Amino acid sequence: MRKLFQLARIIGIDYGSKRVGIAVTDPLQIISSSLCTLTNESFLAFLSNYILTEEVEAIVLGEPFYPDGNPAQTHGEIMLIGKKIQQLFPTIPVFLQDERFSSVEAKDTILASGIGKKKRREKGMVDRVAAAIILDAFMERKRNVSSINKPIPAFL
Repeated sequence: MRKLFQLARIIGIDYGSKRVGIAVTDPLQIISSSLCTLTNESFLAFLSNYILTEEVEAIVLGEPFYPDGNPAQTHGEIMLIGKKIQQLFPTIPVFLQDERFSSVEAKDTILASGIGKKKRREKGMVDRVAAAIILDAFMERKRNVSSINKPIPAFL
């Protein structure tokens, strides 16, 4: 449990069918950075270890939708992952963030960054950059909502 005025990070997660992209904010929650890409099997163990070593205020899980706004085929699986995260870390709120177009935006960001072709082909790069994009979207939503004094509903 965090102490009053203690700095803490927010973790962003892009959970895919093969890999999981992870991003985190700095302790002041000003900027987010891509952290790593994991296999689905190692993801929860990594999350447990990370939470043991870093103060974490919240976890943001990308919520998949089709462009028309309907839940994507993987939506049910993501809801199960969200519930599992909540059960493992009951004192840390889990939030959902619309992840539409995050992978496309990640690919565009990587291309525009000037990273070499070989590095761009790294399988996990898109996943971790997408996680940072999801986390940025959540942080923007948090700033906008807090400016009108309404809470963001946590995952149910």
